[in-house]
Amino acid sequence: MNLSQVKIYRILHIENIPHILSNGITHKNSPNANSDFVGIGDLSLISNRNARRVDVDNGNTFNTIETITLGDFTPFYFGVKMPMPYVIQHGGNFVEKANEPEDIVYVVCSVELIISSGMRYYFSDGHATDFLTSFYNKDEINQLPQIVDWTAIKTSYWSGQQNLNIKRKKQAEFLVQGDIPPDFITGFGCYNDSAKQKLIELGVNDQLIKVIPHAYY
Repeated sequence: MNLSQVKIYRILHIENIPHILSNGITHKNSPNANSDFVGIGDLSLISNRNARRVDVDNGNTFNTIETITLGDFTPFYFGVKMPMPYVIQHGGNFVEKANEPEDIVYVVCSVELIISSGMRYYFSDGHATDFLTSFYNKDEINQLPQIVDWTAIKTSYWSGQQNLNIKRKKQAEFLVQGDIPPDFITGFGCYNDSAKQKLIELGVNDQLIKVIPHAYY
């Protein structure tokens, strides 16, 4: 695998799509942020990330390069069907309410475009709030395909105490600072044809939409 094959995924409510088509994926503190944003995430995790500072050490715990605050960046996953969408669909933890799979959309972006744009970015080898996770900067970007555990990301089974590290590595992230322009979006994943039709009605080019029911619970 090389960087041109790496896709990153942001999970959002379908009602946010019109704003994204016009403004791109905006950070919550951006002047272009969506004032009508429909949230579906875990509120406690969001609050934690807003205050959580992590060391960027490029895999060397004795060599902290810089420290960043997770909440300053927009997070993406490297795959689909992560643990978080399960909670988003079924409720629990601090997700305010369960969401129908038809309302959950995967927005896919190009890592190569973000890299070439000069935007500030980082990536991790596991869940961003886990103390076992290491963070990497642009100096290690060419090693991303080797650093990220693709077997863990693609696994369909991650529950149980014996799989905690698989679950951690499955949730590796790509973090981007600033707003991500609409033309950096390369696709949209949705649950079924009904959701696809709604995306088309909202203005998404049907050629960019892929129905991926296997990415849901």
